[in-house]
Amino acid sequence: MRKIAVIYSGNAPHHRTFNEAKYKKYIESLIYFPEFMSASLEGYEVLIVPSQLNERLLLEAKEKINDFADAGGTVVALGPQPWSWIANQKWEERETNFWWWREPDAKSGLVLADPDYDLFNYITLSDATWHQHGVFWPIEGAQKLITTEDGGSVLYVDKVSSKGTWIVTTLDPDYHFGSYFMPATERFLNGFIPWLAKGKI
Repeated sequence: MRKIAVIYSGNAPHHRTFNEAKYKKYIESLIYFPEFMSASLEGYEVLIVPSQLNERLLLEAKEKINDFADAGGTVVALGPQPWSWIANQKWEERETNFWWWREPDAKSGLVLADPDYDLFNYITLSDATWHQHGVFWPIEGAQKLITTEDGGSVLYVDKVSSKGTWIVTTLDPDYHFGSYFMPATERFLNGFIPWLAKGKI
């Protein structure tokens, strides 16, 4: 299995999510964010950067995270990311409709852009469907996995911006599972974290 490290804020949702036994068994280390700049990433193959992190610390860590990817590592960016730290990031903020599922003939507006990608042996589109905060418009050559109907990316894999891999999603399952609401987020994590550890990225 790949060795996974997680940047850990210590907030309540992160504490619950990344200490949950069924996920923690795949995680080699939780790196407390205020200590991240002095921590070694040697030996890790995947670095999960959760949602809801401190803006100042995240921007300070930008170069180190990018260096990890340039050394061949896989960086996983969770959640809406309005601050520019992701390789070739192009984020578009959109209004969040938390209650779309209560509308007549409700549609999430999400589609599988590459249904044959290995991730979808672990999760379904339904597992990745709750609400949206915005979209990314990834660099040419990146692989869109889940998009909105207008082509904005909700989850994509970028192997062209560095020598490593960026897995970038607007989805924030770490926050919602850790906050004890949004059942789909548990299903998402049940598949996504084992895929990071064992799947074909």
